[in-house]
Amino acid sequence: MKFNFQDIKSSPQFFLLAGPCVIEGEEMALMIASHIAEIASRLNIPYVFKGSYRKANRSRIDSFTGIGDEKALEILRKVRARVGVPVVTDIHAPEEARMAAEVVDILQIPAFLCRQTDLLVAAAQTGKAVNIKKGQFLSPEAMRYAVQKVRDCGNGNVAVTERGTSFGYQDLIVDYRGIPEMQKMGCPVILDATHSLQQPNQAAGVTGGRPELIETIAKAGIAAGVDGLFVETHPCPAKAKSDGANMLPLEQIERLLTRLAALRETVNQINTL
Repeated sequence: MKFNFQDIKSSPQFFLLAGPCVIEGEEMALMIASHIAEIASRLNIPYVFKGSYRKANRSRIDSFTGIGDEKALEILRKVRARVGVPVVTDIHAPEEARMAAEVVDILQIPAFLCRQTDLLVAAAQTGKAVNIKKGQFLSPEAMRYAVQKVRDCGNGNVAVTERGTSFGYQDLIVDYRGIPEMQKMGCPVILDATHSLQQPNQAAGVTGGRPELIETIAKAGIAAGVDGLFVETHPCPAKAKSDGANMLPLEQIERLLTRLAALRETVNQINTL
């Protein structure tokens, strides 16, 4: 069945995009996906496995970028087939769109590339769902132009993701007013609770983060009415090959999702008053 954002947006619960920053290996990817899928199923949270097959936007040339495109995409294919969940991955250039679309359900546009018309068009023309991350340099209102580029290609299956706004040189801040503002565009709005806590442009050339605040960011997003959450997680963030400084330890995700699901139920009740 073709994945559609509107189908999971209709769920009483928020939907979840979660997984490791980058595919490091088959065993780990399948383990993470299976673990989260079981928890999400119990909590009635629609779940999409997230994993980048390649990381193109690294601070330093010697940073890990992936295990190889074909190998990583094959792992994503196995996750989709064996765990039985939709899959999302990033693309960085127009020529990647068709290749990735053969494997995944959602093509994700990185924040730094959200204004790249040829990339948005290539993603839209595959017919797959498209998730556009809001650039740290853009206002929520400005995202309507990125969304419209996808729609102008005849693809209305699009979502936008809030992931923080530049705040000085080495920090980000989340403006929760942007959630209802972007929802006016008529597409689901997702909150990235991990990248919103990044501390970029560190002197060492490795991005920092504040993972202890993931729950705070996510709770505020649920209270503000966000449709979905994006969370990067790893069995041992300290050993992760990309973005370990802002990932949630996998052992903590059940507690987090349980609390967020309860909060969503409360918000739903409040909205009926």
